[in-house]
Amino acid sequence: MALELTESNFEAEVLKSDKPVLVDFWAEWCGPCKMITPIIEEMHGEYAGRAVLGKVDVDAVPAIAAKYGIRNIPTILFFKNGEVVDKQVGAVPKATLDQKLTALL
Repeated sequence: MALELTESNFEAEVLKSDKPVLVDFWAEWCGPCKMITPIIEEMHGEYAGRAVLGKVDVDAVPAIAAKYGIRNIPTILFFKNGEVVDKQVGAVPKATLDQKLTALL
């Protein structure tokens, strides 16, 4: 299961990670978010040890969503060395996310 990111672990797990990080900003009530959840979970297993995949519930952790200007969900941010290096808004096929994450490895 993808890592649940909160204000208490976001810095350590995302900003200080030595691996590329995919962060899925989502909410329980969001239909498109539910469409990509299985993709994120599948990728979590495939990229184990090579990348970190996490999820931020925008309702539970609004401060992180606000910090990164998340206005639409799902939004996926790709981090490398603590910086946002790519972004994907909306539900997309797994191949799109694979391509963006693989480019950071």
